[in-house]
Amino acid sequence: MFCALGSAVCFGTASVLQAVAARSTAPGTGSGVDPALLWRAVRQWRYVAGLALDGLGFVLQIVALRSIPIYAVGAALAASLAVTAVVAARLLRVRLSGWEWGAVGVVCAGLAMLGLASGEEGHGTGSTTLRYVMLGVAVTVLAVGAVAGRLPDRGRALALGLGAGCGFGVVEVAVRLIDDVSPAALATNPATYALLVGGGAAFLLLTSALQRGSVTAATAGMVIGETIGPALVGVIYLGDRTREGLTWLAVLGFGVAVAGALALARFGEAPTEP
Repeated sequence: MFCALGSAVCFGTASVLQAVAARSTAPGTGSGVDPALLWRAVRQWRYVAGLALDGLGFVLQIVALRSIPIYAVGAALAASLAVTAVVAARLLRVRLSGWEWGAVGVVCAGLAMLGLASGEEGHGTGSTTLRYVMLGVAVTVLAVGAVAGRLPDRGRALALGLGAGCGFGVVEVAVRLIDDVSPAALATNPATYALLVGGGAAFLLLTSALQRGSVTAATAGMVIGETIGPALVGVIYLGDRTREGLTWLAVLGFGVAVAGALALARFGEAPTEP
């Protein structure tokens, strides 16, 4: 759980840096998804620093996924919004209202409940079919994202955010489906390609959503996409369980943490300095 929380700290801090960089980048094409946007963004030091933190966070995420159930890791990653809110308040002097500070506390309470109730990761390795399904979902996320980028402003941000969340969710599941890290095994495992395509699609869609649409809608969609689906896959197909007799506490903690994160959705992008 410490690695999952460390990952949330890295992702939450990175989002402040990346969001400022994304908003100061030229829009480019009129489409909602612009692949060249990433190239323009990485030319700014804030975005590069954010990517470095994302890399560290991803390593910690992998360690966490190998130790605790997916539902606990997903809730912890959603809690990165609480980190973003606190970092924005400290570094950018963003004023948090009383209920937003309360939402930060709610997220922490939900994670505490999850920490008490979650057991070890499931021992299921997943079927070959599940690996191909994850690859198919990753490709679908990229394709649907391209279409969603042309939706009206109101629906575009939510669709892009939801697509990004699903892409991050594919990454969470794919990590558990890779049981052999030798080069030959990685090259023949569909989960490897699901991880790469899903992660790439998620970054592209999320950057496009933050640069062009409603931050609150995009982040709310992302939180939903990266928590609920992967949690169900972990429980149903990979054998994730709770400590005996504490299933109710895990469900409550998961719901509380995600609800608190949704209340902080506007911090999916920290406001830029005047």
